[in-house]
Amino acid sequence: QVQLVESGGGLVQAGGSLRLSCAASGSIFSINSMNWYRQVPGKQRELVATITSVGTTKHADSVKGRFTISRSNAKNTVYLQMNSLKPEDTAVYYCNAEAFRRGIDYWGKGTLVTVSS
Repeated sequence: QVQLVESGGGLVQAGGSLRLSCAASGSIFSINSMNWYRQVPGKQRELVATITSVGTTKHADSVKGRFTISRSNAKNTVYLQMNSLKPEDTAVYYCNAEAFRRGIDYWGKGTLVTVSS
């Protein structure tokens, strides 16, 4: 089992920055990749960024150049640095961990990011 706890959400003006954190605990060794998703009510959950166990990163086109995913192995924490925020970035952001074992993943409870215009 893996437990994920997000933090760092809040209210920010357009153009501002926030850094989200996702602290992982439990069977960390079983994790293949860590992901950030976001969801707006009434819409599908969207994959925002991924970082693999070997450090490869990928970002959605909608956030490329503005958001950066990173991690601290020492702290078992994944970060999402969000710069140049736009009102359309407003969503609940979820941390997700995909296990090496296919079909197994874990979710945090989410953290709300609100960007005012």
